[in-house]
Amino acid sequence: MGEDMEFIYKREDYLNKVRGFYHDTMIKVITGVRRCGKSYLLKTIINELKESGIKDKDIIYIELDKKEYKDIKKPIQLEKLIDGLILDDDFKYLFIDEVQNVKGFETLINSYREEERFSIFLTGSNSYLLSGELVTKLTGRYIEVEMLPLNFQEYVDMKKFMGKEINQNIYLEFEEFIRDGGFPESLHYDKHEDKLLYTQSVIKQIFEKDIKTHKKIKDRALFEVIQKFVINNFGSMISISSIYKYLIKDKNIHVDRRTIKNYIEILEKAKIIYSCDLFDIKSKRILNGEKKYYLADLSIYFALNTDNRINYGPVLENTLFSYLKSKNYSLSVGKIGNLECDFIARRGINEYFYIQVSKSIDDKKTEEREYKPFYEIKELYPRYLFVLDLVLQHNVNGINNVNIVDFIYNKEDLK
Repeated sequence: MGEDMEFIYKREDYLNKVRGFYHDTMIKVITGVRRCGKSYLLKTIINELKESGIKDKDIIYIELDKKEYKDIKKPIQLEKLIDGLILDDDFKYLFIDEVQNVKGFETLINSYREEERFSIFLTGSNSYLLSGELVTKLTGRYIEVEMLPLNFQEYVDMKKFMGKEINQNIYLEFEEFIRDGGFPESLHYDKHEDKLLYTQSVIKQIFEKDIKTHKKIKDRALFEVIQKFVINNFGSMISISSIYKYLIKDKNIHVDRRTIKNYIEILEKAKIIYSCDLFDIKSKRILNGEKKYYLADLSIYFALNTDNRINYGPVLENTLFSYLKSKNYSLSVGKIGNLECDFIARRGINEYFYIQVSKSIDDKKTEEREYKPFYEIKELYPRYLFVLDLVLQHNVNGINNVNIVDFIYNKEDLK
């Protein structure tokens, strides 16, 4: 392996999702934006397997992004490589990092699964990995673990793990996290400018390796205009129509609406952005058209913009969205009449939560605006108002007022 396994930071939220399947022949697929920590998750799993007594000879680890494997592009080459590493008939643990580098890998991987003497772990930096043949062939025979960059609690915890200095004022640390982002490797840099250069290099890498290869992008300049528009408007209601109007009115660009739709789908599949549907609370259905998009990491916004002022509304929403997503909540934007509820969070069979997010409620007008959607909702599910300010009253008329920084830093759950 070459690495000293003991010095890898453990991402417990993700390990917990996969531990129950370590010795199972069900394929474990780990997806997420590039550089979010998928390779290190695999290495942590390998370390845990070794600690449990699994022998080195029974662990096969192939990192397809490494220089030594750059020529492995076809399934037959990958098969030859794997078979050359199998020394006996014992049960094997097969790890393949960035498996999408091998075109047509699905049939080969499925044939190893069918032998029922392999526990298979795959990573991929985009969801094309799970959009085609693999899903068709593996109905019910795989689990997906979707990784995000570090949330705030992990960010502070990993800094401690690395022996980095932590600001005694946790709110100043939070502000630093917002601007610097949570790509794990950026923690190795001390200067804000270096961290942003690192994020810019990640974005370039995503374009070169995950986006450019798709024939759907006929016009790179147009793609970048649309990408910037969606990224700059994260946390706002966006529709294909609003982008279409922006391109015509502000940029004098005439384009087919289907092209806009394709380009947004490519950004989603590269895991740069995540969509959040609009859910009508009264009719209990998802509304077509407008939706919100959140960033895989906030540093993506700051890396692409010279303005580094923090617009706390969307920033706090994005931070909470990423945190709850890592905790297995499904999220949508709630609509009730003309009012909007920032999030409806769902988990399990009957766990529903209504959420509002605001920097503060220090004046009566803001307080009334944030509480208003809650009073329109008939269901008695828990309601949360997340704020950045210190919370004086924790429960107001059945609404939980919660400090967002404390909530994430203390690894709390909705309840």
